[in-house]
Amino acid sequence: MFKDDNQLDDFFGLKSDNKEKPTKEAIKDAILKNIGIAKIKFLPKILSKKERYLIIGLLLVIVGSFFSLPFTVFYHYTKAMPDYGGSFSEGIVGEPRYLNPLLSQNNDVDRDLVSLIYSGLMKYNDEGKLVPDLAKSYEISSDGLNYTIYLKENVKWHDGTPMTAQDVVFTIQTAQNTDYGSLQRINWRGVEIEAVDKYTIILKLKNKYAQFLNNLTLNILPQHVWQNVKPVNFALSDFNLKPIGSGPYKFKKLKKDDAGRIKSYELESNKNFYDGRPYIDNIELKFYASEDELIDEYNRNSIENLSFVSANNLKKIKFKKRLNIQELKLPRYFGVFFNENEAKILSDKNIRLALNYGTDKKDLINKILDGRGIETNSPMMGEILDMASDVKTYNFDQEKAKKLLADSGWGNPDDKGVLSKTEKAKSKNDKPVAEKLTLRLTTPTWSELNSVANLLKEQWAKIGVELVIEVLPSQDLQQVIKERGYQMLLFGEILNIDPDPFSLWHSSQKRDPGLNLSLYDNKTADGLLEKARQTLNPLERIKQYQDFQKLVVEDVPAVFLYNPLYVYAQANSIKGFGNKIISMPSDRFSNVEKWYIDTQRNWK
Repeated sequence: MFKDDNQLDDFFGLKSDNKEKPTKEAIKDAILKNIGIAKIKFLPKILSKKERYLIIGLLLVIVGSFFSLPFTVFYHYTKAMPDYGGSFSEGIVGEPRYLNPLLSQNNDVDRDLVSLIYSGLMKYNDEGKLVPDLAKSYEISSDGLNYTIYLKENVKWHDGTPMTAQDVVFTIQTAQNTDYGSLQRINWRGVEIEAVDKYTIILKLKNKYAQFLNNLTLNILPQHVWQNVKPVNFALSDFNLKPIGSGPYKFKKLKKDDAGRIKSYELESNKNFYDGRPYIDNIELKFYASEDELIDEYNRNSIENLSFVSANNLKKIKFKKRLNIQELKLPRYFGVFFNENEAKILSDKNIRLALNYGTDKKDLINKILDGRGIETNSPMMGEILDMASDVKTYNFDQEKAKKLLADSGWGNPDDKGVLSKTEKAKSKNDKPVAEKLTLRLTTPTWSELNSVANLLKEQWAKIGVELVIEVLPSQDLQQVIKERGYQMLLFGEILNIDPDPFSLWHSSQKRDPGLNLSLYDNKTADGLLEKARQTLNPLERIKQYQDFQKLVVEDVPAVFLYNPLYVYAQANSIKGFGNKIISMPSDRFSNVEKWYIDTQRNWK
């Protein structure tokens, strides 16, 4: 590096006019004096490239540590907290019609929007517990007939008008009035309501009803908006599409396509919300004709959330890392409901039993739900609602199913394995009539239930039953259900978390608008349902429901299949979602005002 001693002397500053050779002490003093920051410029000449990079790296670490120290201290002594701001979009299958609490019962899309825009006296929280919402508190008389509700006094409608007891009275009386055509009418039959003062109401029942608090989840309408709308125009009012509510979000605008179909709703946070301003500023809900279209739009980045995804469609979703797949318990079951009036074959209990034994529920859940479901064996879903008991189960057993059919005279399989039965001639002039064991199963167009129907067809074919599948669009299916025009119906039923199966199984509900889909008629079961409704002690009520479900299972009016988990695909940028069980799909929004996207750091 140094060619001679002169260069070395230059480097250490030893050159002088003195011709004498410097002493050792002089050399030492010169070195100590002259090696300093000023000589650093010469280091690149004596260090290797690797050594230079090492020193630079160490210097950067030292400087970086110095500047990062305040940030490290800040993050150590602070924590991330929700902040206001942000937005998200969510896709939903279906189209809104009535954003009106009294008209929204038959449409999940309507109920979703109503739950965001309106509020009820009570609501289900994220633990599935019934808690006050618009109500501040309530009292129940000792005889269980009078409910006194005290309202919160800081509630305003989205147009700024204060909410009062008169709004509650108006809503319930409108629900009771047959001229308005509300399906809520059945829940308020025989209930008297009185406004005691501006923020207090009394509800008077003729008979005790244990689950009456569930009725108080009805969302309340603003009297000043609706009072001049005549019954004939109630379903036609523009307020059904541009609502004014009191909930956490308020209507901003809607978009329609060229055909007039609603394509999206934009909502903005209600900054005057009585439970505190929602953290997320804006929500956009977009509507699609099918689940496949919904998933395609997500895969194209058109939406961030998917309101529901069938378990067997999860594999179609791209970018799963951007989602939190929320698997929620929902007190809903699917089953095959028998209608003996339309298929006399089904009046034979052996046939109904054989179809139960011939059903492999585990296979259904694994193949169609990808394991995201629970077997159901009774109308009370003890597996979900903590009502398990010694209810009889008809576990999958094809041989037992075949024997039951043989015991009822079914045999002579054709080349497809379908059994038949020959009835004796009614007279000498008549010939014996051979009847095939063929049944018709009616189901909606929903892809999951179509898959279930086809798998049932395969399973039942192995015991000699031919299944004809009838798939109907929603409007046609509703008409068939209304007329009870099906032999067997593959359908779902929803209970409350505190269930009341009266409308689903009491004999008085065999005809429309009741939902006794099997036309089940058992006077003992009726008595248990009636008694349970009036039993305020929850333990006694559970015992009555256990006895009721034993009767139903023994009578075999249906094949109870499964309870699917409700799969909600939510963007992982959204925090604060805590639901584990919901009473209905719209309850996923039960604490939407607590969701957040943006954060700020506050001192611990």
